[in-house]
Amino acid sequence: MKTAIQIVLIAIAILLGYLIYNSVQRPIDFEQAKKERYDKVVERLKEIRKAELAYKDVNGQFTGSWDTLINFVKTGELPLVRKIGMLTDSMIEAGWTEETAIKKGKIIRDTVRISVIDTLFGADYDAEQLKYVPVPDTVAQFFLGATILTTGSGIRVPLFEAKVHNNTVLRKLDRQLVINLNDKARTNDKYPGLKVGSLTEANNNAGNWE
Repeated sequence: MKTAIQIVLIAIAILLGYLIYNSVQRPIDFEQAKKERYDKVVERLKEIRKAELAYKDVNGQFTGSWDTLINFVKTGELPLVRKIGMLTDSMIEAGWTEETAIKKGKIIRDTVRISVIDTLFGADYDAEQLKYVPVPDTVAQFFLGATILTTGSGIRVPLFEAKVHNNTVLRKLDRQLVINLNDKARTNDKYPGLKVGSLTEANNNAGNWE
C-alpha cells in the first residue's frame, strides 16, 4: 500500500512539474516561432512596398493588382537622369545657367531607362513570389489594394495596402496563444496581423511593425 501511494505521489509530482514547465516554456516557444515568421513576412512586405513605390513613380498611382505589379517588377523600367559635368565658377560668373551649359554642350543631362528588377531586387529575384506569404507548408497570398483618397482640401492622395492576418502567418502554432494575440490587437484597435500602407489614411506607406 505504501509503495502504491509513493508511486502515485511521484506520478503527481512529475505531472505537476510538466505542467509548470509547459506553462513557462509554451509562450517562450511561441514567441520564438512568431518572431521567425514575422521577420520573413516583414521582409516580404518591404519588398512589396519597394515595388509599389517604384510603380507609383512611373505611373502616378499605386496598383491593387498582383498581375500588374509582378509584371512591372519583371519587365518595367525606371527613368534615371544621367548627369555629366557641372557648372563651373567661370560659367556662373559669365551668367550661365545649367540650361545654357546644356545647350552649349558643356554639361550633359539626359534620361536613361533602367530595369526595375535589376535595380531594386537583383536579376535573380523571383518576382512571382512577391504575392505569397512566406510561411511553411502554406500557400497563401497577401491582400493587396490601392485607392485614391481625396482630402478635405481636394488633394488626391494615392494609397496602397498589403496585409496578412495572424491566422495565416501563425498557422499551426499554439491556437490559444494566437487567439490571445488577435484579441489584444483588436482591444488596442490594431490590425491582428502584419500590414504596410493603408486604404483609409495617408500614413506615409508605413508598416504596422515600424
